[in-house]
Amino acid sequence: MMNESFLRERIMQRPETLHVEKPWGSFDQYALNTNCTVKILTCKPGQKLSLQRHSHRGELWVALDPGVVVDRDGEELRPVVGEEIWLPLGSTHRLRCDATTAHPVRVLEVSLGVFDEADIERLQDDYGRN
Repeated sequence: MMNESFLRERIMQRPETLHVEKPWGSFDQYALNTNCTVKILTCKPGQKLSLQRHSHRGELWVALDPGVVVDRDGEELRPVVGEEIWLPLGSTHRLRCDATTAHPVRVLEVSLGVFDEADIERLQDDYGRN
């Protein structure tokens, strides 16, 4: 079992993505035999997630649709489809759907570390959640 300081150090660093070419195409590996949770986040047009940070996990987001906007530590990022964005442990971040986009946008989220919904510290939220 990994000790807590090793795990904390590991999730502060962006994970290496392994790209493997195959005769049929390729694959990108984001995690191997590590504590992680994988989700697809979907944000409706004109909506945004809470501005948040986490104490027990870092997150790697991969843009799946055009129109993804990510706020990270005060910087606005507009990734192209397939672009990866690292959200280190403790960073402030949120997903938004570009105001001019008429369709929902999706992000593949790979959370590294201990995943718990209670680990969300909301700094700003349009839906009245703490």
